Amino acid sequence: MVRFLRHALPVGVMVLAFAALSSLAAPPAHAGTDGTGAASDQQETEQQGDAAHPDAIVRTGMPVPRFATLKSNEVNVRTGPGVRYPVEWVFVRAGMPVEITAEFDTWRRIRDVEGTQGWVHQSTLSGRRGIVVTGQQLRTLRRDATATAEAVAQLDPGVIAKLRKCKGGWCQVDVGGFRGWLQRDEVWGVYPKEEVGE
Repeated sequence: MVRFLRHALPVGVMVLAFAALSSLAAPPAHAGTDGTGAASDQQETEQQGDAAHPDAIVRTGMPVPRFATLKSNEVNVRTGPGVRYPVEWVFVRAGMPVEITAEFDTWRRIRDVEGTQGWVHQSTLSGRRGIVVTGQQLRTLRRDATATAEAVAQLDPGVIAKLRKCKGGWCQVDVGGFRGWLQRDEVWGVYPKEEVGE
C-alpha cells in the first residue's frame, strides 16, 4: 500500500492500494498439455541438461542476466523452455520486475524477487523497467535524491513502481501518480552499480 502524506495530497484524493508480493504468484493453473502433468523422457533430459550445463543455453547477444518486467496480468511460468512443459506458476501483476537469467530460442528463464525461477515466452516480457520495494518496513519516497528531501509518500514492502532512472545510491520511480526518489538498497529490480537513464 502507498501511504501518501497528508500535506502532499489535495483533499479527496483516494489512497491507492497495491497487492502484496505474496499474492503475485498463484498455484499452477494447469498441468502439462498431455493432461498427465509429467514431462516426457526427452523433456526430462532437456531439463537435466539445462541444469547441468547452463552455459550451453542459446543466447541472443543481449546481456544476461538483465532485468525486465511482465507485460500482462497473466503470465504462465513453465518448468522448461516450451509449451510442452507444465505451468508451474501464474504471475498476475503487469509491471512486476523479473530478472532474465538465461535464454533458449524464444524462451527466457526468469527469477522474481523471492528467487522463484521458471521459463516464460519472450512475448510476455517488456524492456521497460520496474522495481519492487523491499524490506520489512515502510520506505519513504522523497522529492529529491537526498535523505533530507521532502517526503512524498510512504511505501509498503511489496509495492511495484515504474523505474525512471538511478544515480548514485538513489532511484527515481513513478507510483500511484507520484514521482520521487527511493534509496537503491530499498528496492529490487536494479543492480547495485547499474546506471539507468530515462
